Amino acid sequence: MNGTSEGPAPAADFDRSAVTDSDAELAPRAPCAASPAYRSAFTAAPLAMAVVDTEGLVVSANDTLGTLLGTGPQALAGRPAADLVDLASDAGTWQAYREVLDGRRSRLRCTRRLKGADGRSLWAQVTVEPLAEAEGAPGLLLSVADISARRELQARLRHLQMHDPVTRLPNRALFFERLTAALEAESYEHGGTGRIGLCYLDLDGFKAVNDTLGHRVGDRLLAAVAERLTRCAEEAADSRSGTPLVARLGGDEFALLVEDSTGTDQLADLAESVLAALQAPFEVSDRRLSVTASVGVVERHTAGTTPTALMQAADTTLYWAKADGRARWTLFDPERNANRMTRQALAATLRPAIDRGEFALEYQPLVGMEDGRVRGVEALIRWNHPQFGVLAPNRFIALAEEDGSIVPLGRWILRTACRQARRWQLAHPDDPPIFVSVNVAVRQVWDSDLVADVAATLEETGLAPELLQLELTESAVMGSAGRPLQALKALSDMGVHIAIDDFGTGYSNLAYLSRLPVSVLKLDGAFVRGFQYDAGRDAGAADTGAADAGPSDAGASDSGASDSGPPDTGPGDAGASDAGAASGAGASAASPADEVIVEAMVQLAHRLGLTVTAECVETSDQATRLRRIGCDTGQGWLYSRPVAPDRISALLGSAAGPGAAGIQAGAGKP
Repeated sequence: MNGTSEGPAPAADFDRSAVTDSDAELAPRAPCAASPAYRSAFTAAPLAMAVVDTEGLVVSANDTLGTLLGTGPQALAGRPAADLVDLASDAGTWQAYREVLDGRRSRLRCTRRLKGADGRSLWAQVTVEPLAEAEGAPGLLLSVADISARRELQARLRHLQMHDPVTRLPNRALFFERLTAALEAESYEHGGTGRIGLCYLDLDGFKAVNDTLGHRVGDRLLAAVAERLTRCAEEAADSRSGTPLVARLGGDEFALLVEDSTGTDQLADLAESVLAALQAPFEVSDRRLSVTASVGVVERHTAGTTPTALMQAADTTLYWAKADGRARWTLFDPERNANRMTRQALAATLRPAIDRGEFALEYQPLVGMEDGRVRGVEALIRWNHPQFGVLAPNRFIALAEEDGSIVPLGRWILRTACRQARRWQLAHPDDPPIFVSVNVAVRQVWDSDLVADVAATLEETGLAPELLQLELTESAVMGSAGRPLQALKALSDMGVHIAIDDFGTGYSNLAYLSRLPVSVLKLDGAFVRGFQYDAGRDAGAADTGAADAGPSDAGASDSGASDSGPPDTGPGDAGASDAGAASGAGASAASPADEVIVEAMVQLAHRLGLTVTAECVETSDQATRLRRIGCDTGQGWLYSRPVAPDRISALLGSAAGPGAAGIQAGAGKP
């Protein structure tokens, strides 16, 4: 051997420790080199060995070592042992070797990749340990074992362990190993951009391929996808960041990891190339298959990032891409993610909040268009969250529907609203009783016995059935069949009124109106806001109403309703729409067609024996036009924002008169 070396074992190898010092200090020393028995065994041993003096020079070597290194054993005498087996190539091994020579360490064992005189590379395990002293001449025994076969087997096993058998790509284990190494401080503190990027993709509709064509075809499709992704990575190779790592993380999920990324543009280009590469159909098992992918893209500074945090961000972004329509890539948005985290926090505390009594109801009057009298109120729920403050229903109703907590929450709303309506009736026996309108989600019909709940509530509170109105969104009612339809009919037969909320924005299947047990249509506020009106005149009217409001009315404005922005609406919202919450009707473009549409819907409803309520009435001009059209009741900020129950009591007991102005003054028109 020429003494050449290919250096220590890479860090990723199975035998990771270049230096082993776990051997006890009291380990027995090797036999004395001067004994005849030792000399005979030393010469004939199949293990390559050499005796080294305390200066590190070879005293003698056996034939096996000479053969291994490609030279005669006599030629090795007097040469530095460290040069023969490359012990000086790294500081740690060299220091350990010097400690063994000085007697401060009992043993050195390390792995080296050596090259012999014939150019053949081999893996060797090198051991250096003290010999027993003989005639005052201490020394060390150097042994070199060829472990190339073992290393090759280990490498094959590692490859199998770290690669996917279907696509031959790195698997999840190797991906996370590379990701963890890329995020270690040493990897970016010395050179590099200090950034990392990840494209996390999922094939759209792949399950259908497996289910219809079988897993064999599915596996071949995955292999074909892997080939295209690998080509994308090779084409995207950068002189600074190198070739992205392509890995299959499991199922139909793949990842492209870009170390030392240069910014979001680089990752966006890579995501675009991936989508483009997958557009062409695949020829698999004599079939022509098309597949698309959704890609979540994350690019950020390496410092402060953990593998878990990066993968969570990528997974979230992939979900956004799926939700946004699939076959696209989406970039991670911290603000959107913060909203998601808030949403999760709300979902986790929603059910306990019902037991803790954190919810409250406010009520918005429904006013007769002809006489201006309060005919009823709509119950609108608010969540007095201890961390986020007062939350409107559009912040949590959808969550309640998703996890099923809408059922107990809906029962609470129903009981509370009916109990309050009965209190008003008893407190004002000389006035016509007002009805209460409660929003109901479709899931309440499916997941609970709504008919039984309503019957029990009416019996418990003593409220007459005709004083209860249940609101469902148009999309929910128009799609009703089976159990929901039966429940609606049973409620109607009981005497409860059924209203379609936000009418005109959903299916608008007019044929259903004659078959459903509906008695009220609530026109969506978008139609009302489109009415033409005199903004200057209405501004003056609003100022007059505001001036009439007393000091206590200021509380109504801060009662928890959404005083600006769109109304709190949503499918199945249990008290979701604060009619009139979209302030500033003048900001909406006037549309003469809206008035024509509203007039037609009112006439149709009246022909079918239905009454009509207009939502989001904000100006007196809108009220005048709705009255002229024939609308029965109105709801909106012209009359009152959603207010606490005592404000409704004050309104019912006020002597302000039946007109709209009295309602504005009594309920706190903003």
